[in-house]
Amino acid sequence: MFYVISYDVPDDRRRTRVHSLLKNFGTRVQYSVFECELDTSRREELRGRLEKLLAPEVDSIRCYRLCKDCLEQTEVFGTRPLTTEPDYWIV
Repeated sequence: MFYVISYDVPDDRRRTRVHSLLKNFGTRVQYSVFECELDTSRREELRGRLEKLLAPEVDSIRCYRLCKDCLEQTEVFGTRPLTTEPDYWIV
């Protein structure tokens, strides 16, 4: 499933940790926005790891799941295309 994940973390140290974690799960498309293709187990892994990093009283992370129909209707303005999975994997 395709997710758009955004975050607002005022503390520099926590924000750096959130960013470092997210870049292992998806593609950064804006300063605090990532696009991720995640199956259920990877999504749960990410959620658990994010929850350990957050200070819920001041931090905010939003995960928007996009269905196939919504994803096909996504419009991108500017130079960076929508993230897609590669047609092949090199192992």
